[in-house]
Amino acid sequence: MEYIEDVRQQSKVRHTLKDILVIVLFATLANADDWVEMALFADDYQDYLRNYIELRNGPPSHDTLRRVMGMVSPEILQQLYGKWQEMLNRNEGELLKKIICIDGKTMCSNKREGEKPSHIVSAWSREDGFSLGQKAMEEKSNEITAIPELLDKIGIKGQIVTIDAMGTQTAIAEKIKEKRADYVLALKGNQGTLYEDVKEYFGDCEVLRKIKEKGNYKKTQEKAHGQIETREYYQTEEIRWLEQKKNWKGLKSIVMEKKTLEKEGKVREEHRYFISSMKGGIEEASRAVRGHWSIESMHWHLDVTFREDANRTIDKMAAQNLNIIRKWSLSILKTAEVSRHKKLSMRKKRYVIGLRPIKYLEEVLNA
Repeated sequence: MEYIEDVRQQSKVRHTLKDILVIVLFATLANADDWVEMALFADDYQDYLRNYIELRNGPPSHDTLRRVMGMVSPEILQQLYGKWQEMLNRNEGELLKKIICIDGKTMCSNKREGEKPSHIVSAWSREDGFSLGQKAMEEKSNEITAIPELLDKIGIKGQIVTIDAMGTQTAIAEKIKEKRADYVLALKGNQGTLYEDVKEYFGDCEVLRKIKEKGNYKKTQEKAHGQIETREYYQTEEIRWLEQKKNWKGLKSIVMEKKTLEKEGKVREEHRYFISSMKGGIEEASRAVRGHWSIESMHWHLDVTFREDANRTIDKMAAQNLNIIRKWSLSILKTAEVSRHKKLSMRKKRYVIGLRPIKYLEEVLNA
């Protein structure tokens, strides 16, 4: 925690920055969602917390927690989170390329009248279950300008970056290649003729047959949500015909995912299309396409497991820091087993920790 500089006037400081951050992290793990609940946690478990922090002036109030968390730089807190992840990372030298998913989420309750709520673009490592970084959008900007700034802040060399259609921009593709990474970028109607051309190409049955013959095809099937989901992936490097190819730095292939959903005798098909800087290698391409769901899952957990959209913290800095703390907590909970409870959802894990924090926090923090 000493890694974070305390910008407060030290003569007036009653609670150290380390005290504040530990309380907020521990309380978040123990099912506290707002500043009042965090302060109540600190008050009830102050004897336990003194194993980790000073609390020389007793537990702080909820106003103090909120105020101090509004003074910490989110960039520095993200770096602290990253250092913690580095200590836990045991996958150095792993040959498998990591999928780095980039997407944005709006913090719906974080707004004053006449202002927009904070919108945070995150980079999420699918394999590590860890946020590599985030960028809060400026009031008048959008994801297209925020994504390159985020890419400049994180290490992506040798990895695969996935972005939804909003971020499928030539400048973003160029940025990814400049940083010596690969990309798999989603296409939708906002890409105009590029989307239509790729869609029409994969609509040719003879083309799909040839792709299968060359081995650039993969099929998976699973049961989920009371239905059978069949996913078929097609990838081809035969894109000399693609007029827009010259506009996309490093473009090597195009990909289609065909998803067939069967439920109660009804069949529905969905198709998604992508451009990629990777050559034919259907295993990696399909892993990247399928892997992008992990950041959507992370955003779902922020809302459902941590009730982020119900939190009414107005201060932008404090709200961004809470967003980081929630991602940090999610990373911890993903790998933690709570005593004898083997198959619990993230939300249920938080609930169980909240029942007996002294017992279960030790387990999850030392997992």
